[in-house]
Amino acid sequence: MGVAVSHWRLARTVARSGGLGVISGVGPDLMVARLLQDGDPDGDVRRVLARYPDQAFVEATLRRFYRDGGLEPGQPYRPIPKLDLNHKLDAVRLSALGAYVQVALAKEGHDGPIGINLLEKVQIWTPSALLGAMVADVDAVLVGAGVPSHLPRLLDAMSRLEPVTLPIDVTGATADDDFTITLDPAAAVDGLGPALKRPAFLAIVSAHVLATYLARSDDTRPDGFVIEGPTAGGHNAPPRRPQLDETGQVAYGPRDVVDLSKVAATGLPYWLAGGYGEPEQVAAARAQGAAGVQLGTVFALSAESGMRPELRASLLASLADGTLDVRTDGRASPTGFPFKVVQQSGTIADPEVSAERERICDLGYLRTLFRREDGSVGYRCPSEPVDAYVRKGGDVEETDGRMCLCNGLLATAGHPQRRPASAGLTEEPALLTLGQDLGGARRLQQMYPDGWSAAHVVAWLSGEPTT
Repeated sequence: MGVAVSHWRLARTVARSGGLGVISGVGPDLMVARLLQDGDPDGDVRRVLARYPDQAFVEATLRRFYRDGGLEPGQPYRPIPKLDLNHKLDAVRLSALGAYVQVALAKEGHDGPIGINLLEKVQIWTPSALLGAMVADVDAVLVGAGVPSHLPRLLDAMSRLEPVTLPIDVTGATADDDFTITLDPAAAVDGLGPALKRPAFLAIVSAHVLATYLARSDDTRPDGFVIEGPTAGGHNAPPRRPQLDETGQVAYGPRDVVDLSKVAATGLPYWLAGGYGEPEQVAAARAQGAAGVQLGTVFALSAESGMRPELRASLLASLADGTLDVRTDGRASPTGFPFKVVQQSGTIADPEVSAERERICDLGYLRTLFRREDGSVGYRCPSEPVDAYVRKGGDVEETDGRMCLCNGLLATAGHPQRRPASAGLTEEPALLTLGQDLGGARRLQQMYPDGWSAAHVVAWLSGEPTT
């Protein structure tokens, strides 16, 4: 659902209602820094920070980022230390702290399970985000958008507070290269106890071949799978046969259909995602052997969603009048993966807004690491300024149609960076993503024309009476 749309309030409500509440684990360092700069008006962040083991780092973070009453109108957010292959300790600690905050808030006041969702494409943040989530006693870790084969061993070692090493994908790397990051839990978070709980690991996959591959060995075997279809929101797996339909959207065919019998043959439980937002679809998933379903759109439009209220209201209005349009855009994401983009005026999907925005890459979560001729590592993003991308060896054709997902999704969640007037737009525009199956959302809107809560969604899909 995008950065922080899977809000801790949403995850907490789902967990209280009998489901697994999942928060977004992308950009945890940036989220905690911006929440503090917004003044933490309800005191939620500072409340859970008071329970963090490393109070010296908490105090340093508050001094650096907390602004009583929030920033002045138009004042830009202060930048944070950026993680890279050097893995500077200050940046690692902030990432762990941010993940801790999100999970700790989601787990307050109930005994339901909470998970955290990470992108395999954002590898550099994986160990630190996992550590912070585990300090907060996270129950499950969900990872997709790649081949998360290292996660089981990573979680095992981290639960024992052992130093962990994660291989990092670098474009152009040779057989002699060894690009890795290492994290020592005890160095990253002072005051840890003797061990951490090892959460369950659910691999998000879109092909039975990948499920079979991961299940083949104890080193790579997850505790279950989320089988995600191409109608799901956010990033989608590329089709086996790259092609566009008559409307210019990425098209999927029979070869992209997952053989659930082969997933079941692994002996591991699985959940289905993408097109399961109605009670009949939930029943059909279970009839196919699934343990349940994963949902996004009906929760993204719920009252507890982290989406800015005015944006959610505009989507609900478009849903009501039948104009809500979600496209599978093969160019939007700098990762090269197809991405679901809502065609909404005033957002980055609006051609006029996109033309007015100056290209900039100041967050860098979706940067690609590449090997320079001298063996060192550089960072580039096809959504950055075109000249800069080409100067770093990138193909100019890769820049066409790209959007800045990092800034756009943060704006959707209510934390847009502000820019000088000379940069064109003075505030980063939002980027909206939903799934393409809107049937469940339409039915919920008929039942709850003034809006619905996440608890309504869980009750309705579970066959419980709704009010």
